[in-house]
Amino acid sequence: MILTRYIRQPRYLYLAAIVAIAIIAGGAGSVARAETFASFLKGVEREALTRGITKATLNQAFRGLTPDPNMDRLTKRQPELVKPIGGYIERRANGGMLKTGRRKLKGVSRTMKAIERTYGVDPYVVVAIWGMETGYGGGIGTSDVFRSLATLGWKRYRGDFFIGELLDALTILQQEGITRKQMVGSWAGAMGQTQFIPSSFLKYAVDFDKDGKRNLWKSRADALASTANYLSQKGWQAGQPWGVPVTLPTGYKRNVETLGWKQWKVRGVKPADGSRFPTKGTATLFFPAGAEGPAFLITPNYEVIRDYNSSDAYSLSAGLLANRLRGRKRFVTKWPTDKTLNKAQRMKVQELLVRRGHSVPNRTGRILKGVRLAIRDFQHSKGLVADGYPDRELLRQLSR
Repeated sequence: MILTRYIRQPRYLYLAAIVAIAIIAGGAGSVARAETFASFLKGVEREALTRGITKATLNQAFRGLTPDPNMDRLTKRQPELVKPIGGYIERRANGGMLKTGRRKLKGVSRTMKAIERTYGVDPYVVVAIWGMETGYGGGIGTSDVFRSLATLGWKRYRGDFFIGELLDALTILQQEGITRKQMVGSWAGAMGQTQFIPSSFLKYAVDFDKDGKRNLWKSRADALASTANYLSQKGWQAGQPWGVPVTLPTGYKRNVETLGWKQWKVRGVKPADGSRFPTKGTATLFFPAGAEGPAFLITPNYEVIRDYNSSDAYSLSAGLLANRLRGRKRFVTKWPTDKTLNKAQRMKVQELLVRRGHSVPNRTGRILKGVRLAIRDFQHSKGLVADGYPDRELLRQLSR
């Protein structure tokens, strides 16, 4: 899962104080230059001991630990955030990912039926996420979770978020009866076949195969059920799709709005993949690449997938891959090839929206639902196509 949230809680105040002192001592430079890695770990150890983490666990986790020198480069390599969305989706929703997924489905069909009965979540979406995250368990990562999290925490990447994840990883190490060697994952500390960060592991991981352990590395049942539990707890609505690619009538005004499925049908909006609209519920018109690109009707379930990974490219890929695994025909469309705004430009959009009095739930460059709605409202106020999409024209209008 991509990590998007900042955690600000009293339990981190001590560590935050250490960082503040380091910044004051070192000026505006990074904490990595102002505080040694060893002193950072000592601060984490003191905090961990107050949580009941034993010295034996700390020794196992931190013995011989050194910072990862590749971390600065790795933090800039998230392809779903920087590449054109169409190419990203095409590579992941079709081709080898689809072929392998169909084969993997046969091996977990009984398990997925039991998971669907337990959690009420679309099993094809769960399997698609499994494929998106680790190639159906084939690439769970080889990075030492403690090294990754400690390096990110020391560098203060995304504030104190990774300090909290490091403390949670220590809790997992102590509670789950596993070794540091077993706790491998991605460069950012996501673990197992569906890549749970430590805080999500503690909240949502389940022992579905009933062997007494929550083993997201080796047990497909545990990994898939944990993902279904995550989606369920985040508000998945049984019986509703994540969304539907659609075609719009000629001349249809491409503005973002939410209507009931029956109303969309009356307006002449049609599924573009051979499916049918549900008879109940609502959906929102969505233009992931702007008004000139393809249109989708998305439901609250789309936002649940987006909570798992807050990239539209990822969420649409997972949804379209799930549709293909279900047996739907391939969604063929032409995507705009221009790159989206970069992170700094997206953050500037959010800053300018706030200055103009719009409610923006985050200013991290992530274009979540609330940001799309703020963009839509600004576009509407200027007589622009209110597609909720951040492009160069939007930035130009906001900068006036």
